[in-house]
Amino acid sequence: MASKMIFVNLPVDDLDRSKRFYEALGWTVNRNFTDDNAACVVVDDNICLMLLIKPFFETFTRRPIADTIGTTGSIYALSLGSAREVDDLTCAALGAGGTEEIDADKRAQERQVGMYGRTFVDPDGHHWEPFWMNYPRN
Repeated sequence: MASKMIFVNLPVDDLDRSKRFYEALGWTVNRNFTDDNAACVVVDDNICLMLLIKPFFETFTRRPIADTIGTTGSIYALSLGSAREVDDLTCAALGAGGTEEIDADKRAQERQVGMYGRTFVDPDGHHWEPFWMNYPRN
């Protein structure tokens, strides 16, 4: 049975800026699936982002594109291996032009149940939540 992959399609205003942002997180651009309209960003073996300039993104849907600068359309939660990895990824995002949304009460609650997470928003307003859970993995 082949493993499953997920491709998250994100509309972007400036493809080069978005590629630089995600490369600053340590993710790589797969040049084989990248052109002037889109870029494939490899997060890991089973997760890729497809950064699509908005006019190209619009060819895949009849519905309007969400204004992610003013509203949250989705939250992309990414499970990582440690609290340190959460901090490292968030710090890389902030250094590359992202912004952090802080909810101190949520963080305190998470620590009580063995979780740790942070939130950042990329330059196009896409909302990310890297997190770590202290639970046994199979």
